[in-house]
Amino acid sequence: MNLSWLTRISLRTVALAYLGVLLVLPLALILWRTFGDGIGAFIDSISTPAAISAFNLSMIIVAIVVPVNVIFGIVTAIALVRGRFPGRTLMQSVIDLPIATSPVVVGVALILLWGANGWFGGLESAGFKVIFGLPGMVIATIFVTLPFVVREVEPVLHEIGDDQEQAAATLGASRWQTFWRITLPAIRWGLTYGVVLTVARSLGEFGAVIMVSTALPGKSQTLTLLVHGRYINDHNTFGAYAAATLLMGIALVTLLLMTLLERKRGAK
Repeated sequence: MNLSWLTRISLRTVALAYLGVLLVLPLALILWRTFGDGIGAFIDSISTPAAISAFNLSMIIVAIVVPVNVIFGIVTAIALVRGRFPGRTLMQSVIDLPIATSPVVVGVALILLWGANGWFGGLESAGFKVIFGLPGMVIATIFVTLPFVVREVEPVLHEIGDDQEQAAATLGASRWQTFWRITLPAIRWGLTYGVVLTVARSLGEFGAVIMVSTALPGKSQTLTLLVHGRYINDHNTFGAYAAATLLMGIALVTLLLMTLLERKRGAK
């Protein structure tokens, strides 16, 4: 379809205005409110004990969630692409369930399973607390980030096929050698992109985590819960803006990394 010069300019203007109102303007307002009193006030706000604890807890959750999802994602992707087994179609649908399910519903379901009166509530009486503790927050984050590695690795496996893997097996390579020397190098860009998406979602998750956390500062409060707590509970709007800016900075770094990885993957 050939569009006139005026039509193209009009469409671009509408698109840019739409993005500006929904994305750029709110972000610019947060930055203006954050740095209105100077960068020193911002640093003081994000270096409080509660902020440092929230940042550390978020990093701990990421450090646990990413390896778990990497292992599960690679194994599941290989099983779905290379395997033929009963229930494969159902498994494909279940992998996408976290995308279609509200995070709040996920939190409620975890409470019903792991809470004091849940199916596995006996663990709490035995001294292993899941809900309103780190384990519950980790489980909730694993659930909402589960599809990313699988869905990034799966198309790469389809694209490369299994010719090289079969050739390696014919030459006497074990399954582990084949995976380490053939499969893993071939899927590395898709895997890395899935890891970046997992990190981004883990840091920004709110709905599922707040349901299974006490949100107490210094104990079970992530960065997203810190923003919520400062703004809603403490009425500390500047502190909330500062924490949001910190999260925004991490998200920007993640976005830049995703862009670089996408370019490298396209070049490959």
